Amino acid sequence: MLQFRASIVLKELIQTSPKRLLSDIIRHKKTLPNAYCFSAANNGRISKLNIVHYGRCFIQPLAGRRFLCTKTEGAIEPTETAKKDETVQEAAADKRRKAGILPSLEDLLFYSIAEGQERIPAHKFITALKATGLRTGDPRLKECMDMLKVTLKSTSDGVMLDRHLFKKCVQSNIVLLTQAFRKKFVIPDFQSFASHIDTLYEKGRNLSGGLVADYIPQLAKFSPDLWAVSLCTVDGQRHTVGDTKVPFCLQSCVKPLKYAISVHDHGTEYVHRFIGKEPSGLRFNKLFLDEDDKPHNPMVNAGAIVCTSLIKQLAGNAEKFDYVMNFLKKMAGNEYVGFSNATFQSERESGDRNFAIGYYLKEKKCFPDGTDMTAVLDLYFQLCSIEVTCESASVMAATLANGGFCPITGERVLSPEAVRDTLSLMHSCGMYDFSGQFAFHVGLPAKSGVSGGILLVVPNVMGIMCWSPPLDKLGNSVRGIQFCTDLVSLFNFHNYDNLRHFAKKLDPRREGGDQRHTFGPMDYESLQKELALKDTMWTKVSPTECNEDSSTTVVYRMETVGDGN
Repeated sequence: MLQFRASIVLKELIQTSPKRLLSDIIRHKKTLPNAYCFSAANNGRISKLNIVHYGRCFIQPLAGRRFLCTKTEGAIEPTETAKKDETVQEAAADKRRKAGILPSLEDLLFYSIAEGQERIPAHKFITALKATGLRTGDPRLKECMDMLKVTLKSTSDGVMLDRHLFKKCVQSNIVLLTQAFRKKFVIPDFQSFASHIDTLYEKGRNLSGGLVADYIPQLAKFSPDLWAVSLCTVDGQRHTVGDTKVPFCLQSCVKPLKYAISVHDHGTEYVHRFIGKEPSGLRFNKLFLDEDDKPHNPMVNAGAIVCTSLIKQLAGNAEKFDYVMNFLKKMAGNEYVGFSNATFQSERESGDRNFAIGYYLKEKKCFPDGTDMTAVLDLYFQLCSIEVTCESASVMAATLANGGFCPITGERVLSPEAVRDTLSLMHSCGMYDFSGQFAFHVGLPAKSGVSGGILLVVPNVMGIMCWSPPLDKLGNSVRGIQFCTDLVSLFNFHNYDNLRHFAKKLDPRREGGDQRHTFGPMDYESLQKELALKDTMWTKVSPTECNEDSSTTVVYRMETVGDGN
């Protein structure tokens, strides 16, 4: 295998392309505008390298010379023990990828953070990690963070990491970390995006007006000054601002979630034998059915009560409640999901209208056969009283945005069918009597609740939870509505902002004017392959003398080839 030593040159490599496979290069050498042509001996070692640019060889090193990045001042000189450890690590790495000609992803990540230094402080790595939008508490990074804690305890100062220790910490999560630091997440420039979110939050905080819901006594106890926004992207990037750790009840925001569970369990056709798909045009708690004697949709109270009756039909309420709670915890990536018994009791004591709706549904035979209507209402009140924080609810929304996969655990929670149907009904019926205007002005699936929450989904991009208790006359959060409107005014998140030539808004999914084409996780080799396939060429930088080798070392730098070359 060709050897590389640590060099400031390698810092530039992290901006271009890591480890390109010999087999891949040979396979593509006739089709790529810039290709590498190899001559190999029978033992598989590279004996000759021709670098071709549009059919012309512009570098042809002399036979017998080795390709080395020079050791610059301040570069790392590993000890004998470190060299042995690296050999072991390299042998293990060869099991999961073929030998290439560039440093490993672990090395490249270290060089990009170290900026020419031999060691880096752990906090510098953590700060750089947070700038990408990832959190140290991300479940996907657990092995990395645990190893970092153990490794720092073994160092003399408990702070600094050399290249060997750094590789030891990150190797279990190197693909995710490489994607993060190479800005391959759905929001590449996350710090800039988060800054815009903070600005929109501050604008919302200055709003006044609206009243805290008081028809459920427990809701009336919340301060009207509470205001929070949390978001989670489909790649698990997180940002929160405001009172994001204060628990509050989902109330009507649970309606799309239990509908999704019902469709996931039973399928669309079965669920819609009992519930319609049309906006009602009426208040959410009206005693009114469609022409087929079905609730109009699962986002109004009548439809949500029937939807509740479809969950685990043969089980008791205790088992049903646990089933929904476990589902929601999976959607939230095992972040906070609780229960407010006080709110449940308050709901049940003041739930005359919902009891009236329940008896009306029973009279019209809207429930599946054998349904205990009073038990269904009890469960309905319980599910409305499930508590979340803005942070955990944003992960639930991101699971919907991510096609049913929880972004921070990678676990599939909901079927694609369930997600599609849920987002469709959230878009058309999710915002009470404001649904039409919200679809027109904001153009995104959302669901509001009388506790002040708005669960907003930007499909394939992110989930957002806004929460502020003061409500407008239609029952939607005043600050939440303003935030959603401002968000879509600034960014092209509206469903129809992607029309050709519509370029009046910011697109946070773009970096440097180029559309991002790939999303989500990749394995080690796939990531290397994708990065290697970019149009690049090697440029000779300078010859140097190497004391450890009798031949002259030639240094090359990878540069991006322009479109016009």
